[in-house]
Amino acid sequence: MSGLLRTEGVCCYFGGLKAVDNVDMQVEPGDIFGIIGPNGAGKTTFFNVCSGIYKPTHGKVYFCDQDISNMSQEAISHLGVGRTFQTTQLFQFMSVLENVKIGCHMGTKTNMFDAIFHTKTYRADEQYAEEKSMETLRNAGLEQYANTLAGNLSYGIQRRVEIARSLASSPKILMLDEPAAGMNRLETDALRDFLKELNAKGQTILLIEHDMKFVMNCCNRIMVLNFGEKICEGSPEFVSGNKEVQTAYFGSRTFGKDVEANAEN
Repeated sequence: MSGLLRTEGVCCYFGGLKAVDNVDMQVEPGDIFGIIGPNGAGKTTFFNVCSGIYKPTHGKVYFCDQDISNMSQEAISHLGVGRTFQTTQLFQFMSVLENVKIGCHMGTKTNMFDAIFHTKTYRADEQYAEEKSMETLRNAGLEQYANTLAGNLSYGIQRRVEIARSLASSPKILMLDEPAAGMNRLETDALRDFLKELNAKGQTILLIEHDMKFVMNCCNRIMVLNFGEKICEGSPEFVSGNKEVQTAYFGSRTFGKDVEANAEN
């Protein structure tokens, strides 16, 4: 047994609909692992199974060799699984620093009594959250936005702040659901560089994405789903040359151009 996050024969059925069917995956420490596939391929459902939102109908999910198949989302998060979603979920009328501080709750011990009476535990936790959040913003290159309202930021920066909030809990793996969705090319390129910088510092990343140029230039390994089934896995070059992948999703001409872009970079 090995790998940071591993699935074995994972299925997720909704009545007669096989949203995910017998999917094996293994994400190694240090990977930027991409999951791609057509709309309705089961990507987000599979993500939801891995992060505890859904329970697998069949199969197992392992994190650091621990069976997490039937654990709650909160328990899985405490183990070191960070997660963002397709839509931005920042508090628009709170500052960037305040948004990121929310992600520090995994390392705090404050209860309602402490919060009401501002006990020593509360004050210690507040100091921890402040320091941890500023450190996270510095590492993410977002320190200059600390006191800016989240709603006043560009969409691309908001997405990076959301990632920073997940990083504040010091996850062992960061799961990103379509992080480049809605971004222009400049924002997408900046996000790609940001994720590569995080990865160079040791952060393991698992992501879903529709932007093929982004995936080809960012991920070192890619898994392709189609109708809930895994049809291919490997390097960007290997995946791009797979005929079943081209037929199911891309069309060989468009996909080939994205691979050429990857080679040039």
